[in-house]
Amino acid sequence: MQLRRIEATRYVTPLREGGSLPAIVEASDDGLYVLKFRGAGQGPKALVAEVVAGELARALGLLVPELALVGLDPALGVAEPDPEIHDLLNASAGVNLGVDYLPGSLPFSPAAGPIPEPELAADIVWLDALTTNVDRTAKNTNMLVWHGRLWLIDHGAALYFHHAPEPSTANAGTPFPQIADHVLLPFAGSIADADARLAPRVTRELLEDVAAAVPEEWLDGEDAEMYVDYLLGRLAEPRAWVAEAEAGRGR
Repeated sequence: MQLRRIEATRYVTPLREGGSLPAIVEASDDGLYVLKFRGAGQGPKALVAEVVAGELARALGLLVPELALVGLDPALGVAEPDPEIHDLLNASAGVNLGVDYLPGSLPFSPAAGPIPEPELAADIVWLDALTTNVDRTAKNTNMLVWHGRLWLIDHGAALYFHHAPEPSTANAGTPFPQIADHVLLPFAGSIADADARLAPRVTRELLEDVAAAVPEEWLDGEDAEMYVDYLLGRLAEPRAWVAEAEAGRGR
C-alpha cells in the first residue's frame, strides 16, 4: 500500500482546537488538507499511528478521509506572525501527514446525532479496542458527520505501546480498560459479533500492506513489522479485550 505524495503549496490557517496545532494547507493537487506535523509534541510516532489505524479502518470498510504524504518547506508559513507556528514548521521540514479536508463537516456529538447503527458502532469500538485508541470519548469524539455519514479521524493516540522507551510486542494481548469510556459503546451492538465479522479479515498480509504505507522517515530506525506483530498479538486467542468491551457494553 502506498499513500499519494504531494507538496504543500499554501499555508491557509492553523487549527487551534488540538494541542498539536495542525493546519489547513493547500497542496500541489489543488486540494485542501488538514496537515499533521511531524514536529508536533508527540512526534512522528503519532503520524505512524494515524496511518496504521486509519488505513486499517479503511480496509475494514469504515470511512476515513484520504491520507496523503505531504512534503513541507518551512518557508511556506513565512507570512504567519505567530512564532509558535514558525517553530513548528521549522521542526517539520520534510514529509508530514495530510488528511483530506471535508468541507462543511461537523464534529460528531451523541446529543446531536445521528447515532450510528448498532453494528457500525460495534465495529468502531472493536477497531479502537484492537488498536488501543484511547481518544474516542464523549469529551473528544474524533469523528465527523459529513453528508449524513460518520467519518473517523485523529488516530494519533492509538498504538500507544510504541511510545515506551523500548517498545515491545510481548504484552500485546493485555486488556484495554479505557474502552469503557468509548463514546459509541452505549450505542453499540454485540462486540463479540463485531469480532466474528472483522477479526478474520485482519490477516498478516493486510497488516503488512498497511505497515508498508508508513514512510521510513517516521520510524526512527524501527522496523514497521513491529506494528504487524503487535496487532497480530492483539488478535491472538483468547482476546480478553473483546470480552472486556462486551462487558462494558452490558454495563
